[in-house]
Amino acid sequence: MEQNEIKEEKKISNRIIHPIAPIFNEYSKVLVLGSFPSVKSREGQFFYHHPQNRFWKVIAAVMKEEVPVSIEQKKAFLLKHGIAVWDVIQSCEIVGSSDSSIRNVIPNDITRILEAAPIQQIYANGNKSYELYKKYCYPITNHDIIKLPSTSPANAAFSLEKLVLCWEQIHI
Repeated sequence: MEQNEIKEEKKISNRIIHPIAPIFNEYSKVLVLGSFPSVKSREGQFFYHHPQNRFWKVIAAVMKEEVPVSIEQKKAFLLKHGIAVWDVIQSCEIVGSSDSSIRNVIPNDITRILEAAPIQQIYANGNKSYELYKKYCYPITNHDIIKLPSTSPANAAFSLEKLVLCWEQIHI
């Protein structure tokens, strides 16, 4: 085996534990689920922390407000609008931020949010979170999920304007 292949194999075999607590309170009516935090989000210890991820721009446009900047502003924004945010995966093996590399998933216990908040609808931020929720969480929660296009910079097929149009359905 060549040196690069050995390094890649070691990366794949590393299990990473989700480092960010869910954002919700007893007034949260909508739950937005991602798959697993990107490298930038893990480093920044907050959801959608990559500067190119359009989540905060989209959610601010949907709510017709300024884009929150600091982590505290983002938390306050979500709670003010009754939006809970978390990810489907509690731990997994992943290479970088690539959803397609995710292996050996252990899901988060989504029921802890559903039991604590009056969640009316769950939304998936992209295909991978939708697929993982259907596989691991739906059999436990029996709560439907709606798939929205990913706000990730990897989803270049969707402009910011097109994302906002699709995401407008989360407005309660």
